[in-house]
Amino acid sequence: MPLFSESEMRDFRSQWSKVQIGFVDEPRRTVEDADKLVAAVMQRLAEGFANERSGLEKQLDRGDNVSTEDLRLGLQRYHSFFDRLLNL
Repeated sequence: MPLFSESEMRDFRSQWSKVQIGFVDEPRRTVEDADKLVAAVMQRLAEGFANERSGLEKQLDRGDNVSTEDLRLGLQRYHSFFDRLLNL
């Protein structure tokens, strides 16, 4: 599962294209806009991780009543997210 939806990726790529086009006429502003866009993508990535983590914590936050199977599934979800991060 990708970290961003197809529409989010299209939107981010479209924004990048718009930023890049402005370099010849306004290089300084273009670099500032690129910085803002990268920060927005990183923020979205952090939000996605926080949501994923929150869901896992809710699933596993049952004290001693968590089964080994629930823990195994939790570890699998973390592993999946970890792999998606490394494939960026």
